[in-house]
Amino acid sequence: MTGVPIYFKHRQLVLPGELLAEGNYVPSGAAYAEGNKIYASAVGLAELREKNIVHVISLSSVYTPRVGDVVVGKVIEIGLTGWYVDINAPYLAFLPVSEATTRFVDIAKENLANILNRGDVVVAKVLIADVTRENLVISIKEGGKLGRKREGTLIEIDPAKVPRVIGRKGTMINLIKSSLECDIIVGQNGWILIQGKSLEDELFVARLIKKIERESHVPGLTERIRKLIEEYLAQKKKE
Repeated sequence: MTGVPIYFKHRQLVLPGELLAEGNYVPSGAAYAEGNKIYASAVGLAELREKNIVHVISLSSVYTPRVGDVVVGKVIEIGLTGWYVDINAPYLAFLPVSEATTRFVDIAKENLANILNRGDVVVAKVLIADVTRENLVISIKEGGKLGRKREGTLIEIDPAKVPRVIGRKGTMINLIKSSLECDIIVGQNGWILIQGKSLEDELFVARLIKKIERESHVPGLTERIRKLIEEYLAQKKKE
């Protein structure tokens, strides 16, 4: 244990901005760090995981994992035989070494941080989702869009709004991708990785996606998004 203060009880309801811990702790879920202090970023349930991971389960956007889901996650901790990954679920996912690479890895000799390190962003597929036993296993081995992602801007939306961001038959997401020549990986867990031609483009796409999340119930959203893209591209041509 760290021997440094924890200011919550297991599964205690916490509010945005509430101080949760001080010291050598790692934020996860709806929690963030400022210096050596960990705060809640949303209304949720706080818990301590793996001795030093302060995790907050957001009550507004809890993702329920299902086998076959493609998710975007962030490596939180390195274990003896794999990595613990935050995928915005009620508990951390485990990524075994055997599901991270096709080559043989001698875990007794190799430093797993050389393969994946804390803070790395991965796109993964859910292999096991046993909610009753909190057994959540993911894989990045298939290749294609799965694997570690070294570049891009990561944002979070309510998982319930993922279908609206994608649009019917992919119309919304394809509009953004083709117009701005960017790649957008939408995880079914509500985490979205944007890889654009520039940081400016990535931040603009992030604003578009957050607008879609806020206004998903308003008619005519696709045309409004199209108009914003046209205005943005016209402004860039003038610069």
